Amino acid sequence: MLVPAAVLKGLFKEAGKDKGHIPIRGTINDHPFTQTLVKYSGKWRLYLNTPMRRGSGSDVGDTVNMDIRFDPADRTVKMHPKLHSALQKNKKANTIFSQLPPSRQKEICRYINHLKTDESINRNIKKAIDFLLGRERFIGRDKP
Repeated sequence: MLVPAAVLKGLFKEAGKDKGHIPIRGTINDHPFTQTLVKYSGKWRLYLNTPMRRGSGSDVGDTVNMDIRFDPADRTVKMHPKLHSALQKNKKANTIFSQLPPSRQKEICRYINHLKTDESINRNIKKAIDFLLGRERFIGRDKP
């Protein structure tokens, strides 16, 4: 969805910037959501994913009531302590991890953080290290 210029102006003012990703929150048909505005091909866009559409009872092509505003909440994804420890023990993997784009670092951290058992955490941290060293696929990706 393209965001109207008047709405963008207000968001930019609240965010204190008009470049990079703009974190937002709002509602679609009174269903709350958290999302990020991104600029693509010169236009600011709000991507409405499936959970957002389902939650709002809408589908592609529907007209909806929407409210969006800047979201100042911290969205930092913290690194799991076991992943941090494994990276500290393997300097090469740590160097490669630090050179990944922030979005890929966040993806790896988020994946590890959502695992439930120590066994799955340990197994997947090993896979993550092997992925960084170019030995194994991880979270559907080939070498970094």
